[in-house]
Amino acid sequence: MENTVPHPSAFISGDDINTIRNSAAEAEQLGILHPRQLEIIYRQQWFKLLVPKIYTGLQISLSELVRLQEAISWTDGSTGWVVTLCSGAGWFGGFIDPEIAGPVFNNSQVCLAGSGAVCGTAELTEAGYIINGSWKYASGAHHATQITANCAIKKNGEPVLNANGKQLVLPFIFDKKDVQILPAWKYIGMIATGSDAFEVKDLAVPHNRQFKIEPEAVVVDEPLYRYPFLQLAEATLAVNISGIAIHFIDLCGDVFKERMNHPRLTDQQKTYLIETLALANKEMNQLRSAFFDAVDNSWESIANENMVPDAQLSKVSATSRKLAITAREIVDQLYPLCGLTAASTSTEINRAWRNLHTASQHTLLTFAI
Repeated sequence: MENTVPHPSAFISGDDINTIRNSAAEAEQLGILHPRQLEIIYRQQWFKLLVPKIYTGLQISLSELVRLQEAISWTDGSTGWVVTLCSGAGWFGGFIDPEIAGPVFNNSQVCLAGSGAVCGTAELTEAGYIINGSWKYASGAHHATQITANCAIKKNGEPVLNANGKQLVLPFIFDKKDVQILPAWKYIGMIATGSDAFEVKDLAVPHNRQFKIEPEAVVVDEPLYRYPFLQLAEATLAVNISGIAIHFIDLCGDVFKERMNHPRLTDQQKTYLIETLALANKEMNQLRSAFFDAVDNSWESIANENMVPDAQLSKVSATSRKLAITAREIVDQLYPLCGLTAASTSTEINRAWRNLHTASQHTLLTFAI
């Protein structure tokens, strides 16, 4: 019997789907998520999915997370991307000093945005650090209550080296009021993510605003925070892309149905449309099945054995990349069959296409190896 994988719609309510989708076009005009979309995010506590329970977070399992995030991205790409990136930053709560983390996360509308790029410096002082830098692409920055950023550590203007003799880089958490958001997001898709740049100038922060994402630096000793960050990131980004791709494929069904009434379409061409769409759905479900199996196995290992074997981590990485890359390829095969409807910037299917081709540019999942 062929293995079946639930459709993303199984993991999100119909009311939330309708509200998020009905607000998507207006959100693009705003350049940020719509208030109605944010209301759902706050009510469902999606920004708190990975925040530790001790800080009022949901702290859900990775198996639950990837299925929900795929469902949100299937509903709307921009909403899913902001939830994924900002809830992912909430995972840092497992590593941040409790004196900082407690007040930060005890907020029903907490949202951490930020950048993993090393675009700033942190000059060591007796009291802490002086931060300077400018970072690109902080998805959800306009909704953020705090901002995280990587900085190169310096002392007396000279680089501080790590144990391997390389530049020491550490992440920091800043309050939104200490950060200036700069308009920078000018791309064809993910328009409503508001993924603008941010800048920090001569900001003095205490030592405990710095944290480390390392196994030995875990503050909240739970399986979720012992799970390797690389595979966590790969898996959550992959389901964003697969969710958008499934949305595109679903919309193709409606477009193809309408095209069946075109008088110039031959029976052979109609059959080709039907078979190509069926094959796309089949291939996506096979990829999703392999991906979810890999994630579930790795989660079971970390939950029960306190570690994930290298072979399982490699499987998560490989299936994440395969899912993301093939999802894009499947969409690109279907796109020319949709006619000008898919090329019109006012249509839902075009928004899905634009979102996918923007999200899939993320460097983490560019290559299959």
